[in-house]
Amino acid sequence: MVKSRVAAVDVGNDALKGNFGKLENELYIPNVIAPDLEDRPVIGIEELDKKEVLENIHIRVHSPALDENNVIYRVGNLATKTTNSQELDPGSSKSEEDQTLIMLFASLALDAVSTEDFKEKNGVIDATYTLGTGLPLREVKEGKDVGYRSQLLGSVHQVEFLVTPKHQGKKVNIKFDEVKVYPEGFAAYVNLIMDNDLKVINKELIDKQILIQDIGGLSTDIAVIRNRNVDDDKAQGFNLGVSESLEAIREEIRSKHGVELDSRRDVVDIITRKNDRHHIMVKGSRTNVHDITDHILLELAKKEYRFLRNVWAKNSQSEICYFVGGGSAVLKDYIKALNNKLDGYNIEFFEDENESIWMMANAYYKLITDFIQKAGSSTKTEEKATSKAK
Repeated sequence: MVKSRVAAVDVGNDALKGNFGKLENELYIPNVIAPDLEDRPVIGIEELDKKEVLENIHIRVHSPALDENNVIYRVGNLATKTTNSQELDPGSSKSEEDQTLIMLFASLALDAVSTEDFKEKNGVIDATYTLGTGLPLREVKEGKDVGYRSQLLGSVHQVEFLVTPKHQGKKVNIKFDEVKVYPEGFAAYVNLIMDNDLKVINKELIDKQILIQDIGGLSTDIAVIRNRNVDDDKAQGFNLGVSESLEAIREEIRSKHGVELDSRRDVVDIITRKNDRHHIMVKGSRTNVHDITDHILLELAKKEYRFLRNVWAKNSQSEICYFVGGGSAVLKDYIKALNNKLDGYNIEFFEDENESIWMMANAYYKLITDFIQKAGSSTKTEEKATSKAK
């Protein structure tokens, strides 16, 4: 029987977050790709292997699930250093973008070459995964999860490492024995009520009606949880996230200060870091850009707060709203200030920004692990029944 490895992957607009094998086996890659328009210079193997793998992800991806197949890409930090880097566009659907798949396959291939679960034979690794991942609520409600799941399940997807430290020349053939695609709002709820061992920790939340506002890069989902399930009729997805605002900040910094930031990730870092928040270096001088970040983020926070107000009005018996996702970490101070000034809803943010950013990937891990355990116990029950029948 082919050995399968568990993978829980959140392809966020800002970055991919993944857990492989065990919850603590994490991988974080900025969600930026760049098609290689010209051959990347090949460095001597000795020199290449001194470099960091995650800083130099250079791959060719072959998959029938891709619209543009067999293309060479720079991925993550390496892609940010090019002039043709691509980030997901506002208004796009995560389930229909090649970029989502390229990031997913790249992360699985990086895990496959680093684990002893799969053996390399003549430079080729055959890797089988049981995958837990998710899509925005809006896309799940539109049924896009079905097509996304089937294109992953039905094929072999190959990643070939080109000028990548330690892995140059290796090929990974990726297959899935099962793929579970969860609505992002429900995943956040699971993470709130279950610990890493799948035991219920917040019993007081189980029978409450709660809202979860997940602010991502491209979209915002507000899940309405009642009777321990997402109320599909009441839940709402909005085609607005933080990407456009981060891009606007990047553009204004470029035009006002002549500073070119590599990616939206750099903007997020400027806004959320502990020290020197809202500061950049301009010609070697520490410069405050709070005037730029402030007015742009306040406008976005007002729109996000309007979403909350509208959904709460239609679900008046809700007891609390949890804000999750990378966008919540960016907008936390602004939404709190608006709420104190206006309606005074019972809202809560995660003070640990890292917890908010990793919430989806951790939830997918809990959900897919739970699925594997239940599938295993039902298989054992069936085997016992079969042996008794004999």
